[in-house]
Amino acid sequence: MNETELQQKTNEASHRSNVYGLLAAVFGQEVNSDFLLQIKDPQFLGVLSELGVEFQDDFFKKSDTDLIEDLAIEYAKLFLGPGKHISPHESVHHQRQGGKWGQLWGDSTVEVKKFIESAGFEYQPEYKGIPDHISVEFEFMQQVTLSEARAWKDEDKEQALYCLKIEKKFIEEHLACWIPVFCEKVIQQAKLPFYRAMAGLSRKFTEFERKELIKEVM
Repeated sequence: MNETELQQKTNEASHRSNVYGLLAAVFGQEVNSDFLLQIKDPQFLGVLSELGVEFQDDFFKKSDTDLIEDLAIEYAKLFLGPGKHISPHESVHHQRQGGKWGQLWGDSTVEVKKFIESAGFEYQPEYKGIPDHISVEFEFMQQVTLSEARAWKDEDKEQALYCLKIEKKFIEEHLACWIPVFCEKVIQQAKLPFYRAMAGLSRKFTEFERKELIKEVM
């Protein structure tokens, strides 16, 4: 593999890591002022446009204060409750044959935690949430793809391929099994274009990754 090919692999893995990081941030907590400033940046909107994410022209016409409040209310209604909401945890949506699903701390929760830890990653000590939260799974993929990018940069093909195998296995056994269902529910229930767009991106990107990693890891 020549220098140009290695650089291309490095850039691709780094770009994918950035997308996973974005999705982890979107679903990890309510949009704050710093994140909103990043989202409204023309360069960032250009990147989102390349990924197929477009917001209606009037979406950003409100003041930042009002928009942050609207997004916080939407986030709470969609993912936190009280009342009927869409749980952002794999074990609730990952339908399993003969296994527990449809509830928090199901079989998938335990498997995700074991998968992440066996891959050499650790949950942050201050994290008190449930291990299979969507933001945790996206953040895990962010870190693995970042490790892949570093491996390509260091010309460590063996380590890069190891990372690719982890990515492929995690998508096939976890993300692809529940992200489409979860995202469809968000798209149907969200009132604001932001979370509909982010759910659409999550579903599209997960499927794209699944197909591409099949080609990479044979």
